[in-house]
Amino acid sequence: MSFVERLLRGVFAAMLVVVAFAMLPNSADAQSPPAAAGLEPLTIVTASGRHAFQVEVMRTPDQRARGLMHRQFMPADRGMLFDFKQVEPVAMWMQNTYISLDMLFIRADGTVARIAERAEPLSTRTIPSGEPVLSVLEVNAGIAEKLGIKPGDKVEHPLFKR
Repeated sequence: MSFVERLLRGVFAAMLVVVAFAMLPNSADAQSPPAAAGLEPLTIVTASGRHAFQVEVMRTPDQRARGLMHRQFMPADRGMLFDFKQVEPVAMWMQNTYISLDMLFIRADGTVARIAERAEPLSTRTIPSGEPVLSVLEVNAGIAEKLGIKPGDKVEHPLFKR
């Protein structure tokens, strides 16, 4: 085999390795919190005061289906707000979700209807809203207890001003 043939084979093999690595999913993307540009302010008003969060808002069926799946971490002041577009009974689950979460089921007027605390990661058990709601807010497990969030508390976000 000539020098040129060996060189071409080596270049071809190197290109295959580069292409193979480029096709691998970037696990850092799946674990990283979203860029700040996609975050919106949200406040939860409790007996202990006002608690500010930055949330991703899931507005489409595909976004709602994906949610926090495959994330390994979420900062304490972050959350994910699911906009169901209409008031209806909803159910959530934790499939492919690695972070334990508190789920706040929220009525159209922004009041908390129900709280499901410390949802089990990776579980396919459904977690029902208990009544028709417009939205669900997911925050890190233990936040509801730490901040004293209770049913009847108010969530402030433009979603609840329609």
